[in-house]
Amino acid sequence: TGVVPFMALLLLQRRPVAGRALLVTGSSCPSHGLCRSNVQEQTRRQVALLNATAQDLFSLYLKCQGEPFSSESDKLCNPTGIFFPAFRVNRTSERKEVMVAMYKLFAFLNASLGNITRDQEELNPTAKELLDRLHNTTKTTRGLISNLTCLLCKNYNIFQVDVRYGESSKGKSTFKKKQQGCQVLRKYVQVIGQAARVLLPHLSPS
Repeated sequence: TGVVPFMALLLLQRRPVAGRALLVTGSSCPSHGLCRSNVQEQTRRQVALLNATAQDLFSLYLKCQGEPFSSESDKLCNPTGIFFPAFRVNRTSERKEVMVAMYKLFAFLNASLGNITRDQEELNPTAKELLDRLHNTTKTTRGLISNLTCLLCKNYNIFQVDVRYGESSKGKSTFKKKQQGCQVLRKYVQVIGQAARVLLPHLSPS
C-alpha cells in the first residue's frame, strides 16, 4: 500500500487497510491553517478523557455481551494474537516520535471503534448506554486525530503517515464479533494509560 494523506485518512477511518510505517515530510501541509489556538490543551484534555473512560467502556461492553464473556473475560478477551499498533515510545522519546506513535495508535483505534459500533448496533440495538459510550469515544478520538494531525503539520511539517488498521469483523460469527470487540477494548485499556503517561508531559505548557 502507499502513503495515505491525513485528510484522506480522516475520511476513510472505518476502512480497514494495512501498510508499512512510513513518514513523509514536505513543503505542503494542508491542515496547517486549521490549528486552533488552544490545540495543545485540547489534545491533553482528549487524551485524559479517553484514559479516564476506557475501563468503564470495557466493563459495560462485557456486561452487554452476556455469557460467557461476563464470566470468562480473562480468557476470551486476551488480546494476544490480534494486531494492535506497537507503542514503543516512552517519556524520554523525542516529542516528534511520540506524536507520530500517538497518531498511528488513535487512527487504528478510531477504525476499530467503527467496527465495534457497527457490530453492536446489529447485535445489541437496544443497549443505548453502550452505543452512546461507543459514539462518544469515537467522537473524542476523531477530534484527537484532527488535533494530532494539526500538531504534526505545524511543528514537524509531517503531513502523511502510513497507518496499519486492524482486521474487519464483517462476515464473522456473532461470537467472533463479540470476541474481537472485547479483545480490542481490553488492549485499548492497557495501552491508553501508557499513552497518557507518555504524551501528557510532552503537551505540558512550557
